[in-house]
Amino acid sequence: MAESDPVFDAPLRQATAIHVPPSGRGKALRRVALLACIPLLLIGGAVFYYLQGLHTVSTDNAYVRQDKIAVAPLVNGRIVGVAVKENQTVRPGDLLFRIDPEPYRIAIAQADAQIAAAQAHIVGLQTDLSTTNVDIEGGRRDVAFYEKEYQRQSELMGRGFNTRSHLDQAQHDLDDARNKLASAEATESKARAALATGSIAPGVNPALLEAQVQKRKAELDLSHTVVRAPISGKVSQASKLLPGQLALTGMSTLTIVRSEQSWVEANFKETDLAEMHVGQPAILTFDAYPELKLHGHVASLGAGTGSEFSILPAQNANGNWVKVTQRVPVRIAIDDSSPRPLIAGLSAKVTIDTHR
Repeated sequence: MAESDPVFDAPLRQATAIHVPPSGRGKALRRVALLACIPLLLIGGAVFYYLQGLHTVSTDNAYVRQDKIAVAPLVNGRIVGVAVKENQTVRPGDLLFRIDPEPYRIAIAQADAQIAAAQAHIVGLQTDLSTTNVDIEGGRRDVAFYEKEYQRQSELMGRGFNTRSHLDQAQHDLDDARNKLASAEATESKARAALATGSIAPGVNPALLEAQVQKRKAELDLSHTVVRAPISGKVSQASKLLPGQLALTGMSTLTIVRSEQSWVEANFKETDLAEMHVGQPAILTFDAYPELKLHGHVASLGAGTGSEFSILPAQNANGNWVKVTQRVPVRIAIDDSSPRPLIAGLSAKVTIDTHR
């Protein structure tokens, strides 16, 4: 092999030498450290999420609830006017609809006629009572006169200056006067009884009182022909309310939803209730508004499971019984003011911090 020449080999060694600057080694170390930290962060996040999950319970079987008032008329009648529309906001006392008032005005007129008849009847009874008083006074005078006449005829009979027929006639006249007096006194008692009043309404004749009560009822029914909003809220199911429709007592015609007061009813599994208490904080999210997050707290726990209050409760006393995890309704009060409208029935997700 030929020997190398130092003169020519020196430049070659300088050209082929690899020089690694210090800054390049630092970047490599940082890259390695970053690659090592990523798994550690993932593991740490997973551990943190797991530990947080030990103190929280959540469910997406939750819905927004609001008070709903079913408005039903208190009287029967034909609807003659509707003053609201679907989804209209109303306040207490706002007119909703009117029922034909004419039948109830006629009822008031009939009650007035009954009052007038009762008053006329009372006047007649008072007149009869006055007449009987006159008859009684006349009967008493007649009895006194015929008693004296009978006494005089008896004395004459004893002296031998009278006949038996005259004495019998005097006795007959006295008995007749006494009978007329007794009849007048009986008529007076009957007239006083007709004018008598009871202890419930002293001083008022029962017939007159009955007519007055009928008038008050007719006036009350007339006032019920104007149906007004009992609470503030939003009108719902008003599309079926049409003029000419027959309104029936106690049958719902529309519904008012109290939209300014909302809460969430969350149906939690019975296995989630062990650490749940009233007052614990909750986070609420809604399917309708993914970006919305509200704070709330546990207001109350249900008195029974959902199946317990169902129309047909489960009957497990048979050989085909299968255990099913029950759900208990939990009322969640909303603490924040929502910037978006909360509509009754919206789906929600509730997460409760059971550690606090």
